[in-house]
Amino acid sequence: MDVREKLESRQVGIYFAAIAVGVIVALLVPEATELEYGINPALAFMLFVTFLQVPIRDLGRAISQVRFLGVLLLTNFLIVPLLVAVLVQFLAPDPMIRLGVLLVLLAPCIDYVVTFAHLGRADGRLLLAATPALLVVQMILLPFYLGIFLGEEAADLVQIGPFVHAFIWLIAVPLILAILVQVWANRSDTGEKISSVLGLLPVPATAVVLFVVAAAVVPELGDAFDSALQVVPVYVAFAFVAPLLGWFTARLFRLDAPAGRAVAFSAATRNSLVVLPLALAVPNAVPLLPAIIVTQTLVELVSELVYVRLAPKFGRATSTQIV
Repeated sequence: MDVREKLESRQVGIYFAAIAVGVIVALLVPEATELEYGINPALAFMLFVTFLQVPIRDLGRAISQVRFLGVLLLTNFLIVPLLVAVLVQFLAPDPMIRLGVLLVLLAPCIDYVVTFAHLGRADGRLLLAATPALLVVQMILLPFYLGIFLGEEAADLVQIGPFVHAFIWLIAVPLILAILVQVWANRSDTGEKISSVLGLLPVPATAVVLFVVAAAVVPELGDAFDSALQVVPVYVAFAFVAPLLGWFTARLFRLDAPAGRAVAFSAATRNSLVVLPLALAVPNAVPLLPAIIVTQTLVELVSELVYVRLAPKFGRATSTQIV
């Protein structure tokens, strides 16, 4: 087992350790809140090394797999929002609580979902190749869905500026840099060596993001813990139902088992780290929105441990190739 495989196989423990260290630093170092300014740069680097794992040729492969990409988008941007529409009815009417839940549950993950999917015998490379499309579509549709779910309240809470900023610095720039590094690696031995080293960093980079988020946000949470606990049942229900909806949708459209598992993992895993800067840009967001979003991350990491054990059992006896 090489270094990358070791990191991926131990990633849940690494992530929880990063969060724990971040909490300790937050409690011991009063200036830890200043790390908030490091969240976006850390996220940008994490997404850069994630995109770097997508070979340029695989971007074309993702587009050519019309059925898979169609089912992935259908699941994440129609089926999952319908599930969220049901679950938010069980929340308190507080618009800020609902905004936090909507921000995180409406946005599919585009980073560590790939390694979890790989561990769960899903088609991780196909899912990885589709991550740029997932990120672009969610940035476009998220304001639209927030307007539907929150109505006029959304206009007061959500501004378009942070979404444009996120698109440029968390999508366009990291993706372009990743493509340039791949081109360099194909033409230069030095570029290939640097690319190989960067290929070891998705898990450590995600751990750094979790550490920075925990250290910066925990000191400001205060009484928000009570509100965060109120949303845990909704997150647990989502973690149980979403992957099943993803799996059954994939099977309805006759995807093969590995591709179906990939859709299930994508449906269940949310983009909490990337939407956090959007939440922090909301007026009076702290401490409530960060608490609600970080709570979802903790529930999700525990859920992933279950997914990677159960997912390989799905579809063992069936195998229909996608076209």
